[in-house]
Amino acid sequence: MELFLLLATFFGTLALGVPVAVCLGLASLAYIVAAGLPVVIIPQRMYAGMDVFVLLCIPGFILAGNLMNYGGVTERIIRLANALVGWMRGGLAMANVADSMMFGGVSGTAVADVAATGGVMIPGMKKSGYPADFSAAITAASSTVGPMLPPSVPMIIVGALSGISVGQLFLAGAVPGILMGIAMGITCYIIAVRRNYPRMEWKGFGELFSAFFSAFWALAMIGLIIGGLLTGIATPTETAIVASIYAFVIGVFVYRELPVSRIPKIIIDSAVSSAGILALVGFANVFGSILASERIPQMVVGAVLSITDNKILVILLINCLLLIVGMFMETIAALIILFVPLLALATSVGIDPLHFATFAVLNLMIGLTTPPVGVCLFVACNIARIPLLPVIKAIIPFLISNIIVLLLVSYYPPFATWLPNTLMGN
Repeated sequence: MELFLLLATFFGTLALGVPVAVCLGLASLAYIVAAGLPVVIIPQRMYAGMDVFVLLCIPGFILAGNLMNYGGVTERIIRLANALVGWMRGGLAMANVADSMMFGGVSGTAVADVAATGGVMIPGMKKSGYPADFSAAITAASSTVGPMLPPSVPMIIVGALSGISVGQLFLAGAVPGILMGIAMGITCYIIAVRRNYPRMEWKGFGELFSAFFSAFWALAMIGLIIGGLLTGIATPTETAIVASIYAFVIGVFVYRELPVSRIPKIIIDSAVSSAGILALVGFANVFGSILASERIPQMVVGAVLSITDNKILVILLINCLLLIVGMFMETIAALIILFVPLLALATSVGIDPLHFATFAVLNLMIGLTTPPVGVCLFVACNIARIPLLPVIKAIIPFLISNIIVLLLVSYYPPFATWLPNTLMGN
């Protein structure tokens, strides 16, 4: 009875459009009251879920991304992306993808990517002759590359849940992220050729080198993050702090586009974003602990293994489940609730935890661009000022390309494990 009340409250409030964190909290409260348990369990388990050292790097990376965004990084990365691929047919769309790959290495979140680059790229594409629905679709789709590349907030959450090295997780997402970018770039080119989309004028190698050196300090932040983790000089949390200081110095003293007077607001905005994520982590931990007490993870593993213990089929079932969940649930909440039981299922059939973590996150990234809860889709539509339905139709080719990459990563583990095993060892 209590379990039914838990699930009914959660899905009922979710259907009403209540924020996911609040849905999790209300559902947990309903269960605890119905079961006659002390309500003090909620703050205790919330604190236990948030009291994880590695989670401290989330505010740091969010602050670093915001400082870089307001410090003139977005425009420089867009200029470099245009210089690299803008001269090709549909080049502005491909520059959108390239920009997301580079900006994702700075922000670590898909929504930040859409908000920052979409405000520049979508109007620019529309002005250059691209349809509004296509412009919004490629901006939303390409933003999902960002969280696959380091630094990645979902990978940090996975590290906190599983104990897998965050450095290894960052590297595990790199190759799949690059594959996603390549696949979407090819899709852009095919669509652009068929529809005769415009191309930008080639401005020569001088512009390319100038754009690269202009964006060098922004891109160097990625090297700073990865270098600190690979060498073991700094933990992820320490790396996030160094990245924030670096972003401040670059924005204020190198690019000179970050007014010191604006920094307090940036810090407050970053704190609010971080608090939202950590509150979601806390409520999801309460919800997840209730599911664990009801032995739901064991039931999931037993139910799947009663159907099949074939690794190929288990991977397919996990992918289908996560794709469906990603359509309705926010990424971090889905990870906290489902990752641990699905990890137990994956390891029971011989799937490497690092490999599983990579394609699990990739699944949920795709969910950011699928209705009804495709956050990136809504942000892109809002910037483009067009209804949701045309953008859903326009994004289908990019969803297909991303699902192809998902299948490649799911069924060929070296795409996820080769780089971290090579650079950091097993």
